[in-house]
Amino acid sequence: MDPPVKAQTNSAYAVANDLSAFTPAVSRSTAFLLSKRTIDIAAAITGLSFSVFTGLVLIILNPFLNPGPLLYKQTRMGQWGRPFTMWKFRSMAAPNGSEKRLPTDPLETERITKLGQFIRHSRIDELPNFFSVLTGDMALVGPRPDVWDHAQWFTENIRYYKYRAQIRPGITGLAQIRGGYADQIISINRKARYDYHYIRHASPMLDAYIIAKTVSVMFLGTGAK
Repeated sequence: MDPPVKAQTNSAYAVANDLSAFTPAVSRSTAFLLSKRTIDIAAAITGLSFSVFTGLVLIILNPFLNPGPLLYKQTRMGQWGRPFTMWKFRSMAAPNGSEKRLPTDPLETERITKLGQFIRHSRIDELPNFFSVLTGDMALVGPRPDVWDHAQWFTENIRYYKYRAQIRPGITGLAQIRGGYADQIISINRKARYDYHYIRHASPMLDAYIIAKTVSVMFLGTGAK
């Protein structure tokens, strides 16, 4: 369910006002911003092509190994605390009840289907994210966006977390290649520190390093969820 419009607006203004004096590295170079966005668009076009092909394969396999819709969507927090809709290939069965997962609850691994295990391990569930990159809600490299209500809680309770709102969230990032999936207070704090480091020191070389390491992470089976 999408958050109320009033909550969205208040959060966006609160984050923007709180960070008005902070200048991340990625906002200091027009050339870097232009090159980063150009690479994002090129990657999004390529990624969406793979996404269409993968979707056709999953449509055939899902009825047998992963019953249910092909895609699922979530409202996540983007730049300046604004909400946006992020799409993924579904890898989990629908929840059994109406209870809501809390920000620090562990991943519900029992809901991951047989095909979903491969989808998550290979990271092909993230391919539809390239649509958000194409629209400008996300970048190829940046802090991984969290679920809307979780991100609100993290912003209020996790040191450094609020600075992530200064830039576009990414499909991959420094926290993903260094820290993997974060679902506990200690790991979320670590993720926030890695993201803060990226925001302060972002550069073409750092982006290239993160992209190269992401390819390795995909084969090793650790990283973003």
